[in-house]
Amino acid sequence: MENKITIKDLNNLHSKAILDLILPIQQIEFNVPVTLKDQPDLLDVERYYINNGGGFWGAFLNENLVGTIALINVGHRAGAIRKMFVKKEFRGNELCISQQLFATLRKYCIKNEIDDLYLGTVDMLKAAHRFYEKNGFERLTKEQLPDYFPNMTGENVYYHLQIKKHEYN
Repeated sequence: MENKITIKDLNNLHSKAILDLILPIQQIEFNVPVTLKDQPDLLDVERYYINNGGGFWGAFLNENLVGTIALINVGHRAGAIRKMFVKKEFRGNELCISQQLFATLRKYCIKNEIDDLYLGTVDMLKAAHRFYEKNGFERLTKEQLPDYFPNMTGENVYYHLQIKKHEYN
């Protein structure tokens, strides 16, 4: 069977698949003490992401959800990246799932005039830091974040990217 990745818009109909992907990565793989109760957005992605001008996308391999990325439109022509997860066995350069998810989000931002992206993560996710830095994100301190950034409990590493419209022809 061909390993073809397709990126699709996700909505509330995908909640179970989203939960089945994200919670084990957070809780089992990275031992992050977070539960579904701490993340009501996972049960209503339309309300938390889509309805306010953001989005939620999934990477599918043979109709199985293997990765996600989400965008909160925070106003001010800015967005916050959330819920970027890829199943461990599908990470890396072979399928470039993270890169495809990020490219989808970036194109959405350009089309919808979102010029600045912010995100928060945790210090132990070194591979994520390398990914963001490779994609042009610059590290910030918490104090450098705009006051409209929706900070999440536990985040302690922050990044910013100014999107340049000419990057996509």
